[in-house]
Amino acid sequence: MFRFMLADCECGVEMDKIFEQALLYDFYGELLTEHQRNVYEDAVFNDMSLGEIAAEQGISRQGVHDLIRRCDKILLGYESKLHLVARFSAAKHKLGEIVSLTNGPQSGDSLKRIRELSMEVMEEL
Repeated sequence: MFRFMLADCECGVEMDKIFEQALLYDFYGELLTEHQRNVYEDAVFNDMSLGEIAAEQGISRQGVHDLIRRCDKILLGYESKLHLVARFSAAKHKLGEIVSLTNGPQSGDSLKRIRELSMEVMEEL
């Protein structure tokens, strides 16, 4: 789907999860309740501990943990049904290829490929 890895870094897996959470939240976060958004933002974007969030929200650490997991599941559920992040990632990749092709020497093959990629992006929108 959409993965981000830091080469030779032990934190790569954690960064991958945070990147995925942030991307899903960017697309579907508004569909969460205000309470879910507040807790999720504190955990993912503000890097607050479960204890800090629990104290701020007046709920238990376990409640915070469960809510974050539930939000992850909700956001992944929206993506599995709507595929907005996957389509965005595919379009971004194709546009990057178009940029690369336009920066190089122009030939009939590169112009043909640019047209193909442009049509694919337009069909996805």
